[in-house]
Amino acid sequence: MFHKVESVTPLPDLSLLVEFENGSRRIYDTKPLLAKWQAFQALANIKGLFEQVRVDTGGYGVSWNDDLDLACDELYHNGSEIGGGTGV
Repeated sequence: MFHKVESVTPLPDLSLLVEFENGSRRIYDTKPLLAKWQAFQALANIKGLFEQVRVDTGGYGVSWNDDLDLACDELYHNGSEIGGGTGV
């Protein structure tokens, strides 16, 4: 089952506030990706890139450009749930 993204907000510490269609809200920390995948280092190294994050068409993930994206289920399953949603 896909957990479609409704909105995404970049946070100052290279984390994302992700709101899902089911009402769940999660914080996703991108910093571990910088250590694991060289392509993601651009988020920290290119000024203003991280803040350009957007929800992909259909809510199946988020992306910054043609090379950097994250799937909705990655965000959902590896994000930390925060209050205010059903999380169903």
